[in-house]
Amino acid sequence: MAKHIQDTTTLHNGVKMPWLGLGVWKVEDGSQVTESVKAAVQAGYRSIDTAAIYKNEEGVGKGIKECGVPREELFITTKVWNANQGYETTLQAFEESMEKLGLDYLDLYLVHWPVAGKYKDTWRALEKLYADKKVRAIGVSNFHVHHLEDLLETANIVPMVNQVEFHPQLAQHDLRTFCKEHQIQLEAWSPLAQGKLLDHPTLVEIGQKHGKSPAQVILRWDLQCGVVTIPKSVNADRIATNGDIFDFELTSEDMEQINALNKDERVGPDPDNFDF
Repeated sequence: MAKHIQDTTTLHNGVKMPWLGLGVWKVEDGSQVTESVKAAVQAGYRSIDTAAIYKNEEGVGKGIKECGVPREELFITTKVWNANQGYETTLQAFEESMEKLGLDYLDLYLVHWPVAGKYKDTWRALEKLYADKKVRAIGVSNFHVHHLEDLLETANIVPMVNQVEFHPQLAQHDLRTFCKEHQIQLEAWSPLAQGKLLDHPTLVEIGQKHGKSPAQVILRWDLQCGVVTIPKSVNADRIATNGDIFDFELTSEDMEQINALNKDERVGPDPDNFDF
């Protein structure tokens, strides 16, 4: 079990990915995202997760350059947006992202959403980028079990990661089981349900017992579920606090109480029903 902020899980191709990262969805490009990246690295984080559609890859790249930690010690993720899916367009979108980030290789590239009729060609492009050693690992985001089953019918490479909405009220049991069976690492976006769970009495009570905040309890629960987590914040103190989850462990009773909060309830769009 993760005991340090830089502890990693090993993906099925042998690449090590930090259990904790900084998410930068809705973080403004320019100084806001650059300073967030630097604050996270200063707090000990080594993983940064962005996406083409966040429109802040340039600021993330600047933060990477200025953070004072060698590139090879960092784990950088970005994603191909829906409008750019397809084989050639994905390859082109990748080059644009790399130019904005100012990087010569990427640690993880994800298919952002399962766009019907497109994601298989998109995946072929990711397999090429992986074969060409431009990306150390490839994966998907927002894929249900049936999307993964469909993809695996033609894929040469099993995705290394599936990044999905995951929090105590959306525990994704079937998906977790499927991913575990296929050695696909599950990763949580919106682990704090966009703040909606931070005053939940169960989480407050468990937090008080451990001297931790409800947010820290949720993030610790992610790790103990075997799920990589990428909480977002632009506040340096909160970024540091979110990373302060390696000095305590939830008991099996705590875990059961949190597991019981599941309602299969989303704060974001359903991957079977999105229109963007």
